[in-house]
Amino acid sequence: MWKYEKVLQRPVKVGKCDVKMAKFLNSLYGGPDGELSAALRYMNHRYSMPDRIIGLLTDISTEELGHLEMIATMIYKLTKDATPEEMAANGLGGHYMEHGNGLYYTDPNGVPHTITYIQSKGDPITDLYEDIAAEEKARSTYQHLINLSDDPDLIDGLKFLREREIVHSQRFREAVEILKEEKSSKRIF
Repeated sequence: MWKYEKVLQRPVKVGKCDVKMAKFLNSLYGGPDGELSAALRYMNHRYSMPDRIIGLLTDISTEELGHLEMIATMIYKLTKDATPEEMAANGLGGHYMEHGNGLYYTDPNGVPHTITYIQSKGDPITDLYEDIAAEEKARSTYQHLINLSDDPDLIDGLKFLREREIVHSQRFREAVEILKEEKSSKRIF
C-alpha cells in the first residue's frame, strides 16, 4: 500500500543547537494546534464527508504527517547535541529526565498530546469550519515561531510550512462553498 522513501517533503536545515526554539516547536509537534492533531482530525473528518470531499481530507491529512516529520526533524536537529544542563536551563529538564533527547508528543509546557484536542460533529460543513480554524491556528503559530527565531535556515522551513497551512485553509474554504452551494440548490421554496 505504501512506498516509503526516506525524503522529507522539503529538506530541513538548522543553523545551530537551540534548545529553547526546540521547546517552542513542540507546540506544532504535540500541541493542540500542531501537525499530529491536524492529521488525526482530517483523517477522522473524512468519514462524515460526501465522497467528492474525502480525497481532499485524505490528501491534506497525509501531508500533515509529512509536516509532523519535518517538525520532528527540526526538534531533533536543534537538540541532538544539547547537554542535560542545556536541556534543563531551557525548561526541558523534565523532558530530559523522562525521554533524554528523544522526541515525545507534548506542547512546549510538557503537557502530553491528547485526543481531546480534536473535535468532530459529523456535519460536513461544521467539520470543515473546524478544519479551517485548525489551519489558521497553525498558521498563526508558525508566524509566532518565525518571530521568535533568528536562524535563517529554520525560518525558511517554518515559512514553507506556514504557507502550506494557508493553502490547506483555502482548499477547505472551497470545499465549504461547494457543499453550501449544493445544499442551497436542493432546497424547495
